[in-house]
Amino acid sequence: MPRILLLAASLLLGACAAHTPVPQTPPALVAPLPLSLQIQREQAQVRQDWLLVVQREGSALRWSLMDPLGIPQARQLLDAGQWRNDGLLPPNAEARELFAALLFALSRSDALQAYPAGSWQQLNDDQRRLAPDWTIDYHGPVDFTLGKTGLNYRIRALNLEESD
Repeated sequence: MPRILLLAASLLLGACAAHTPVPQTPPALVAPLPLSLQIQREQAQVRQDWLLVVQREGSALRWSLMDPLGIPQARQLLDAGQWRNDGLLPPNAEARELFAALLFALSRSDALQAYPAGSWQQLNDDQRRLAPDWTIDYHGPVDFTLGKTGLNYRIRALNLEESD
């Protein structure tokens, strides 16, 4: 019995340690809020399209993920470095991880010090890494791919005006 408890405790600690980090206060972003993003998720050659709206609500950031018909898939608030459910949708751990990785990807380079030391790397102007295993490849400030083993997201802004 003690071995089972020890195994369960170490699995629980391992799961906690593997979460994508978020800063205590939202960092400066590369685009103004509210921000609407087109997300294409691909895993095992299956593709899904989503719409994500990120907006400020007081000191918190509200993340609302919808399918192409506008049906909510996940709604979360990030406040003081903690996620909490927003609305009646069930918890969605995959969405929280995606939102945490997106916050990092959308953060300006000069704001990355808000993240825990050792949790990220700026590889070059076009690529970053975030613990535990996210890689971001930039094609533009709000046009990038975000991925980890076997799972990729293509992110594009929907509401940014092009400047000449």
